[in-house]
Amino acid sequence: MARPVIGIIGNHHLINDEYPTHAGGTMNSEAIAEVSGGIPMIIPCDPRLVRVEDLLEVCDGFLFTGGRPNVHPEEYGEDYTDAHGTMDRNRDAVALGLIRACVERGQPFFGVCRGFQEVNVAMGGSLYPEIRDLPGRMNHRMPPDGTIEEKFALRHEVTFTENGPFHRLMGSRTVMTNTLHGQGIKVPGPRVVIDGHAPDGTPEAIYIADAPGFTLSVQWHPEYRAADDAVSRVLFGAFGEAARAWAAGQRPVAVGDVA
Repeated sequence: MARPVIGIIGNHHLINDEYPTHAGGTMNSEAIAEVSGGIPMIIPCDPRLVRVEDLLEVCDGFLFTGGRPNVHPEEYGEDYTDAHGTMDRNRDAVALGLIRACVERGQPFFGVCRGFQEVNVAMGGSLYPEIRDLPGRMNHRMPPDGTIEEKFALRHEVTFTENGPFHRLMGSRTVMTNTLHGQGIKVPGPRVVIDGHAPDGTPEAIYIADAPGFTLSVQWHPEYRAADDAVSRVLFGAFGEAARAWAAGQRPVAVGDVA
């Protein structure tokens, strides 16, 4: 059987600050190919170039990746301020509708960092522009200095809901994760279930209630050295199984069926 095709949501990027590209991190493609067992395909996030309807037919699942730009606050009914950082309205235009379509169809997707935040916004939720400014919250941003290994090092625990899908999948209620984000969930969407938190209360793991397919998403970056990290292997492995089931024409792998 052919490997499932996994669409990886691309980000706008300038080479040498002048040549525009649609880019995806190498670690995303490696995680999909080596752990999920899929064929990674970077999607150019521009509504002039791709349509949600076509993407749903071409791909068997989608990885909503991290990225420097944030979801525009107008997408959740708030005004833009400098605290919201840089934006990518083209990615918003493609990703948010694609998430909603996948939820409805039961087509599997996995959200990571910005992708985690996109899922919440797509489902009617909102975001804090800078969670480190909130009382009692830690700084979840990427360390400004150090090697890649130091930036992606494990920094805090995530605790899952007793007997929730992440607990069942991991076989443990707590795991160690990296953390490289500035924004975070403010109000969860009506169907967004927060299934894991950082020690400071920041939401770190979610799924969509009553969705017919795989909808797990995390605020951290499991794609970093995914094949070598036990938590990442479980997440990308489960996502790959759901994508293979979709490609084979089997019923969707619902969140409640995970593990």
